[in-house]
Amino acid sequence: MEAGNHTRVSEFFLRGLSDDPELQPLLFGLFLFMYLVTVLGNLLIILAILSDSNLHTPMYFFLSNLSSVDICFISTTVPKMLVNIQAQSKDISYPGCLTQLYFFMIFAGMDGFLLTVMAYDRFVAICHPLHYTVIMNPRLCGLLVLVCWLIIFWVSLIHVLLVRRLTFCTGAEIPHFFCEVVQILQVACSDTRINNIFLYVSTAILGVFPLTGIFFSYSLIVSSLMRMSSAAGKYKAFSTCGSHLSVVSLYYGASLGLYLSPAGIHSSQRIPIASVMYTVVTPMLNPFIYSLRNKDVKGALRRLHSRGALCP
Repeated sequence: MEAGNHTRVSEFFLRGLSDDPELQPLLFGLFLFMYLVTVLGNLLIILAILSDSNLHTPMYFFLSNLSSVDICFISTTVPKMLVNIQAQSKDISYPGCLTQLYFFMIFAGMDGFLLTVMAYDRFVAICHPLHYTVIMNPRLCGLLVLVCWLIIFWVSLIHVLLVRRLTFCTGAEIPHFFCEVVQILQVACSDTRINNIFLYVSTAILGVFPLTGIFFSYSLIVSSLMRMSSAAGKYKAFSTCGSHLSVVSLYYGASLGLYLSPAGIHSSQRIPIASVMYTVVTPMLNPFIYSLRNKDVKGALRRLHSRGALCP
């Protein structure tokens, strides 16, 4: 890209999901609905867990953290997209883009880490049930979450600092509905080799290693279940993992398929659609998956509703 102004830009342009003016009201209504459902659903999960002493266990401690992260995760991208659709504008300021990139990477990474920690929690509960409360004590649970935050904080910060050293052509258009690191690197006018190297390193840290941990935990769970003689015991033990496996499949199926594919086969249409799956659809479905398949959560939600109905 020799032609063009290589000065530091003050803003980027987000292409969005569609350029068709007739689709903008539909997209606005659809994403506003999904955003409100996501925030309300995850808030209900958090309130149900906080208000019910029966859910004050490691499993639901991690679930409440996941719901909190999901609210923040979707809030980093969808509100800005809704504002742009309503204002018929596609711009985002340079500082705003870096801020969005930073928080997006933090909450996307925390989602993956929390799913891994929840898999470890299920492993301990099923394979070491007699020692579960001793192993998964409040101190360890808090420490696991804290370590996840520290790792993702530094990984995200390094990404942003590496992006800051790049130069961009004036009027650069990001083929996405939010500032995503891969797309930002593709519109850069300067050398991005260091950024690409760290991108693969961070993909391993935030994607491959957590997913490997999930697979390893479930391989031990399956091995333990195979040694059980009671079919009812097997079903009861593994039923506690069904919701978690559904969320893992949704999240990693879309995100790893997107980030691990070679840059050359990225389609401008495929990228936003795949991103919607793990940035919007997965956080929206998580409360339904965990509430519809979990008797404890359904009971807590009913009791929460009953208390709310009694209040004047």
